[in-house]
Amino acid sequence: MASKPVILSIAGYDPSSGAGITADVKTAAALGCYAATCITALTVQSTQGVFGVESIRPQVIRETLSRLADDLELSAVRIGMLGSGEVAEVVAEFLGQLRPGNVVLDPVLRSSSGAELIDKAGVEIIRRVFLPICDVITPNFYEANRLAGLEFGAIFASNSYEKALPEVRQVASKLHELGARSVVITGGHLPEANDYLSSREGGAPIEQVFPGSRIDSEATHGTGCAFATALACGLARGFPLPIAVQKAKEFVRHAIYAAYQIGRGTGPMNHLFRLPSDPED
Repeated sequence: MASKPVILSIAGYDPSSGAGITADVKTAAALGCYAATCITALTVQSTQGVFGVESIRPQVIRETLSRLADDLELSAVRIGMLGSGEVAEVVAEFLGQLRPGNVVLDPVLRSSSGAELIDKAGVEIIRRVFLPICDVITPNFYEANRLAGLEFGAIFASNSYEKALPEVRQVASKLHELGARSVVITGGHLPEANDYLSSREGGAPIEQVFPGSRIDSEATHGTGCAFATALACGLARGFPLPIAVQKAKEFVRHAIYAAYQIGRGTGPMNHLFRLPSDPED
């Protein structure tokens, strides 16, 4: 059997397995990749929310990343929850030394239930250090605004993505000014649930809107993690960025539709759903 691309997930641990490390393992498996992991933080969490966060000691993270890099050929890296400035510094140091390809940053700043998942020092390190060294960042609109230092509110009241698009473009442009090479602003919080790609990597700039539609579902916990991991898998499998974005969007959408009830709150999508075009084990 041919070997599978190895994806390194650097993220937090969600004991309900709807997001973070364990969700990434499932997503990678569904998309024909193998997930190695480095846990950055433990959370007290269920489908009903996040109730506590405890960061892993930076030295443990440093050694874990070093050992994995010495042992595995990494085809992509997915970075999620970092938790603290100290942890962010260690991960940034690792990326700077190893220079892996296909680094996808999902800048997890707070949970959907409102819990802050990284301190102010960590946000500044993401803005100053991570944006220039990652290949793609995948913030939602709230995260993109916070990293860009902008404050747009009217977009959430708009019922037309066409009217919202100028603000989306302005936020993406600011992120590019801060060093981001390619930006995907995910649209789950926006009208029509469209995703927006802006890339200034390599040749001619790329701008593309990926149409979507809202899904009435309680199985949306961890969709941002799944999208970023699916995107990393697509890049690891050799797809050009726009195609990898489209495939990641399709995966998340179908996995929401294929979900089954877990827990009493906002449950997970079905991470093990396999699109017909995805490889078999």
